[in-house]
Amino acid sequence: MALGKDISEMSSQVSTFMSNTSDIENFEKRAKNPTLIQSIFNKGNVEQVAIDSFMAKKKLQKQRQELRNMIMMSYGEAGWQDFIKEEATIRRNKQEFEHKRIEQRDKIINYCAIFLLVCTVIGFIVFLAYLYKIKN
Repeated sequence: MALGKDISEMSSQVSTFMSNTSDIENFEKRAKNPTLIQSIFNKGNVEQVAIDSFMAKKKLQKQRQELRNMIMMSYGEAGWQDFIKEEATIRRNKQEFEHKRIEQRDKIINYCAIFLLVCTVIGFIVFLAYLYKIKN
């Protein structure tokens, strides 16, 4: 029973660690590349973002060390190396998915821009034809 509880607790901590890692990476990206609205309204908030980022990184380092200790105690060095490999695979897959999502979004934006351009050109041609018809 205790072993099952330990494994359940460990998987919960691994899940929390992975989620926190992703959240911190996302927070750093948003802090480095704020949107136009964020840059307008949060001009004086640079120090707060720096403090939050620093504290989050330190908390993440502490969690990673605790996780490493727990895995090393339960599964040894081989277990930790397996965890590192699995983590790298998950990160790689997540990055590939994110890149594909961004590419799809860019394609949609490009197609919409082309569609609007074509509609504008056709509208302009129709307008010129209408003016020509009125004149004659």
